[in-house]
Amino acid sequence: MAEKMTDEEWRAFVLDGTRTAKLSTVRADGSPHVAPIWFLLDGDELVFNTGKDTAKGRNLARDGRVALCVDDDRPPFHFVVLNGRARLSEDLAEVRLWATRIAARYMGEDRAEEYGARNGVPGELLVRVTIDKVLAMRDVAG
Repeated sequence: MAEKMTDEEWRAFVLDGTRTAKLSTVRADGSPHVAPIWFLLDGDELVFNTGKDTAKGRNLARDGRVALCVDDDRPPFHFVVLNGRARLSEDLAEVRLWATRIAARYMGEDRAEEYGARNGVPGELLVRVTIDKVLAMRDVAG
């Protein structure tokens, strides 16, 4: 039977390994846009990078509301859904710092600087999502 995760459990779950999040943003016509992202947590904020001119970047600049899902698709199945508001930064030092940290998680420490340099350039955004709501369930099929 499904059980709610504690705060400590959901934070550990979303940061385990290289799990990606599926980010949902709001298009100009009100329809949803979903895309996978690499991310980290920074206290009570979820942090990721995206291009200013991508669908995500344009959507977030217009409407900062987001929902994200991180899941484990293997039995007994677990998931975390986060809702919040995004703030955007184009500060290159901050963008590059977080691009490097995020790359270390997904590509390994040995390639972090390479990816940080690639993604920490003009036209890239640092996105900080203040988490307002968490739905975190484990053992959904248990």
